Amino acid sequence: MSRKVQPDARTALEGLLFDGMTIMSGGFGLCGIPENLIAAIRETGVKNLTVISNNCGVDDFGLGILLAGGQIKKMVSSYVGENKLFEQLYLSGELELEFNPQGTLAERIRAGGAGIPAFYTKTGYGTLVAEGKETREFNGEHYVMETGLVADLSIVKAWKADTEGNLVYRKTARNFNPMMAAAGKATVVEVEELVQPGELDPDNIHSPGIYVDRLIKGAKFEKRIERETTRPKTAA
Repeated sequence: MSRKVQPDARTALEGLLFDGMTIMSGGFGLCGIPENLIAAIRETGVKNLTVISNNCGVDDFGLGILLAGGQIKKMVSSYVGENKLFEQLYLSGELELEFNPQGTLAERIRAGGAGIPAFYTKTGYGTLVAEGKETREFNGEHYVMETGLVADLSIVKAWKADTEGNLVYRKTARNFNPMMAAAGKATVVEVEELVQPGELDPDNIHSPGIYVDRLIKGAKFEKRIERETTRPKTAA
């Protein structure tokens, strides 16, 4: 077995967690989140975390359980509308929030993983997003400088991996996960299926194993729906 493959989430995180660290967590809403790794982080009690993620889960699932446990100090996100506790903590001043336009957040993470310290974007110019940031004019257009993001640890969810850490994501779960895999000083991945080297089509590998430090096959996946909306049945 590859040295990257670990028996469980708690073991995979050993030696990587510390108070005050920055963690990137993949997923979009509750789609493609590393739910087993998040639960293991909750169990360790590590605190004062800065978490970079599109959102913060819901009140009782995903990153929401770290919020409920008082473990998150700051969120770097683009959307937080499904979590009532998040709203309460932010409005009371107990939680810091760095809001980003969604595309800007994605590019900041991609830039961090690519070793790009900063870039310019039109998005947010002339708004609150640009306050305190450098702005420049290029070819008559105004741009805001944004910095790349890196993390002490990236936790990532993939659909399938080989034991060397080559990853394949499935459909919508291929959201923030690939770029976060590249932007962590250490990257731990949970997958649904684990295969041997050579079993994955090389043309379909989304994240090469060089980015992956540790790997687990998730114990269980609830794959909750963030908000289920249905319409009433009509009379026959």
